[in-house]
Amino acid sequence: MDIVIRRALAEDLAGAGTVTVEAFVAGGHTAPGSAYAARLRDARPRSEEAELLVAVDPADGRVLGSVTFAPGGTPWADVAGPHEGEIRMLAVAPSARGRGVGAALVTAAVDRSRALGLAGMAFSTMADMSAAHRLYERLGFRRSPDRDWSPRPGLGPLMVYSLTF
Repeated sequence: MDIVIRRALAEDLAGAGTVTVEAFVAGGHTAPGSAYAARLRDARPRSEEAELLVAVDPADGRVLGSVTFAPGGTPWADVAGPHEGEIRMLAVAPSARGRGVGAALVTAAVDRSRALGLAGMAFSTMADMSAAHRLYERLGFRRSPDRDWSPRPGLGPLMVYSLTF
């Protein structure tokens, strides 16, 4: 499958939001009408306040997946230090799973971290996101249990993965 990875354009935002909600709802990570689903659907803040990367089908421009990239110390980074990049909200359309979209998006974020001169990456994931964990480990990320955390009571702990360049 041919895909293009690039920074989201204005015309990609609705598709990125839809794909993110679909992936998180299908995975059982949020309810369709929840406040978090509404946050996932609104891709504009991620595009304006961080870097929203999208995977698009070059034949029709359809968004197949997205990920938010943020350098540490910026508003969208939760666990990355100032010398690290972080990804958030990695999502692949159910119809595009198994085609390398997720790996391409994470690799693009790694490349972005390197281009910024960062020393590595760190990010959070939920314990039940086992398919994502396999992807991260295949790409060289390792668990950093000493950095696990809970964003609020009743949620978490979130698992942290990291990679040093």
